[in-house]
Amino acid sequence: MAEITAAAGSAAKQQYETEILAAEGVAKTFSVPAGELTVLEDVSLRVGSGEVVALLGRSGSGKSTLLRILAGLIRPSRGQVFASGRELRGANPGVAMVFQSFALLPWLTVQENAELGLYARGVGKAIAEEEALQALRMVGLEGFEGAYPRELSGGMKQRVGFARAFVMKPDVLMMDEPFSALDVLTAENLRGEISDLWEAGKFPAKSILLVTHNIEEAVLLSDRVVILGANPGRIRGELRVDLTRPRNHKNPYFAALVDYIYTVMVNPAADVDQPSAVVAAGIAGSRRSQLPHARVGGISGLLEIIADQGGREDLPKLAERLRLEIDELLPTVDAAVLLGFAEISQGDVIITAVGKDFATADVERSWQIFRKQLLDDVPFISTILEALKQKQSGSVKRDFFVDILDEHFSESEAEQQMDTLIHWGRYAHLFEYDADEEKLYLPEEE
Repeated sequence: MAEITAAAGSAAKQQYETEILAAEGVAKTFSVPAGELTVLEDVSLRVGSGEVVALLGRSGSGKSTLLRILAGLIRPSRGQVFASGRELRGANPGVAMVFQSFALLPWLTVQENAELGLYARGVGKAIAEEEALQALRMVGLEGFEGAYPRELSGGMKQRVGFARAFVMKPDVLMMDEPFSALDVLTAENLRGEISDLWEAGKFPAKSILLVTHNIEEAVLLSDRVVILGANPGRIRGELRVDLTRPRNHKNPYFAALVDYIYTVMVNPAADVDQPSAVVAAGIAGSRRSQLPHARVGGISGLLEIIADQGGREDLPKLAERLRLEIDELLPTVDAAVLLGFAEISQGDVIITAVGKDFATADVERSWQIFRKQLLDDVPFISTILEALKQKQSGSVKRDFFVDILDEHFSESEAEQQMDTLIHWGRYAHLFEYDADEEKLYLPEEE
């Protein structure tokens, strides 16, 4: 039995020699008054050199516990952890960690906080000071070396946390929800700076392991997203983020991948696969794609003009004839294309058969055509209708839908998106809107 165990351990060690960090069959249980609580169950994970891996999961999935096991701060109940091919039996010297809480010592200056880890390694004072200054410059804190934590904003405190980790030049930088305690703008700015350092090849770590519950953050920063299930924590699957850097929130693939992960996260029983087909479909019509802000009258008027010109018109010439800047005309053109009323080819806008039908229809027929195209081509309209049907009152506050859109757009853009959705939905007789109460509700059946 001992020989079998030794052979298995040797095979596992050989398997992970090429990985900077790896876990094999890790489980963790804690003693509680009622017995034992299993937080992690049979978790296997690897982190290679030169990659950013995000651990994404709901509360209770054991993300932070797994991070601390990989850092050697707590021991697994079962399973093994390997650091650069060697089984970990204590604190992992190859990692540094940035916490959600800033964890600064208030009686030390910014520079002294940044130097702490180096002194623990026995580094001399002169070298520690130089390394700390370099790290502080990297995170934009040059000139604040002598300040104390009480003098700093939350964003600046977290920058000190990053500097303290950077001076260690770790194999793996671990980040445990490092932006969640910051306001939205500060968090977005800091994410961007971390991403810029990584993309420029200036990041002072070989790899990053990020714990987060923010889906967009995971897709923005990582090369692989590992999705954890909860109670107990287990790996449901992983997704590779095949997007060039720097990442763009408005990229259709980005939005579709976020949507796919969101769907997986809210359906615990769903399989996690590389969603190439799903994402490809999402590019054509993600339920959170940005809508062009155009009124129905403008769309109809544009189509009538194109129909009168034989069904095809040069876009720049049309803008000139209408005495509009091309940018002023584009939202209406984009809306016509989105709804299937027109197509663009070689700078010309071409009316489709359904577009011609809509442009020449009477009032009753026109809203029926618009309704069909809206349901086919704007999936978020179906989300609104389903929410209204689920409510016994048949009405839902506008802010409910704005909050959903606000996850993917700025606050002002989310409001404008909702304005467009309300305008289009009302014209199509799909729902009605009470501006005084700011409520959407289903129309009375005719």
